[in-house]
Amino acid sequence: MNYCTTKPEGHLEYSQLLEEFILGCKTSRKIGMEYERIPLIKVTSQTAPYGGETGVCELLREVAKVDNWDYILDDINIIGLKKLHDTITLEPGCQIELSIEPQELIRDLKKRVEEIDGVLAPILDKFGIKLINKGVSPITTYKNIKLLPKRRYALMANYLWGILSDVMMRETAGIQVGIDFSSEEDAMRKFRAANLMMPFATAMYANSKYRGGVDTGYKSFRALAWLNTDNERCGFATKFQDGMCFKDYVNRLLETPMIFINRCGHTVNLNGRLTFKQFMEKGYEGFEADIEDWKLHANLYFPEVRLRNFIEIRNHDCVGGGLEYSIPALYKGIMYSPAALEEVENMLCKYSFNEINELRFNIARYALSAKIRKTPVLSICKELAEISYYSLKTGCEDEEEFLLPLIDMLKKGKCPADFI
Repeated sequence: MNYCTTKPEGHLEYSQLLEEFILGCKTSRKIGMEYERIPLIKVTSQTAPYGGETGVCELLREVAKVDNWDYILDDINIIGLKKLHDTITLEPGCQIELSIEPQELIRDLKKRVEEIDGVLAPILDKFGIKLINKGVSPITTYKNIKLLPKRRYALMANYLWGILSDVMMRETAGIQVGIDFSSEEDAMRKFRAANLMMPFATAMYANSKYRGGVDTGYKSFRALAWLNTDNERCGFATKFQDGMCFKDYVNRLLETPMIFINRCGHTVNLNGRLTFKQFMEKGYEGFEADIEDWKLHANLYFPEVRLRNFIEIRNHDCVGGGLEYSIPALYKGIMYSPAALEEVENMLCKYSFNEINELRFNIARYALSAKIRKTPVLSICKELAEISYYSLKTGCEDEEEFLLPLIDMLKKGKCPADFI
């Protein structure tokens, strides 16, 4: 196939890479939420397919017709819907993700999710599909889940080399939170704190015990899948050390192998043949790097906490029953309060990068029952929730109520997987 190899205007400079993050600095204090759920066929509890008369593709067509959403297409395939600043998109195994326009108040996020769910409910019922709040599909494994017909997913599935990468792509569902930063210093402080918190947050929301119809022995099999997906682009983006800056994150991305680039409506498969730094310096088969390549490359990097024009905190299993809104509440209470943030820093900064990194492996199996040094993870999680609760309470917006389901659960010494 012939691709156009028109050279981008000017040579891509290192300063342009940095600028993508610098432009993220803003005065707003909003919270974003991406909420993935697994669609199951009601009568069988098998994962719903993309195709067929009662498949997820036709379901999206019905939603678009009933509620005036626009199609998101990949070639001729419907891969999602868009309405103003909200999207309903499909993950590789047909997981349905709601991406809600960031809001200042969590109740406004909740209101929008409930509005969209209100539209989805009768259509899901018509199609015999239910959306479940679990971190892993409980019965259907990836061998029986066809990959969504989206070009990038086929390239990713072929490239990601971890032994559980197919599980991650096709079976799992999570909740991600986005927070704003006002400056480079503010971004790095929040980035560091979010990385330190990440294993503890994974433990609080562990909710993927059953897979293939059996108890896996892990409280979060989803977390285990991410640990075995691709160590070059997953895990921690940096060692989140003191004094780090945007350049540290950019340099890590520069050294990461590339999966593909887009040219003239087509994908060019690089399959890890070179890093972005090498692509910038030497090009590839007549192609030269441009800023869109950089944005794509950054989006194909999947660390626990990802830096964009906001900070994306990623590794929480999907949960429901009101617990889903405690996730943005947890971070809002800490990240937007200097006092709360300092309290968390003082509590967690005593742990080394290696200790936090190694904890992730124990969290996947034991969740709240794990320990770091000799301290129970449960006690740290309780303290994090309390710090956020009292921070939100002083904000006088009544948002501390969103943390009550989490606090109640932690008082019982349990995570969602323990209630199954």
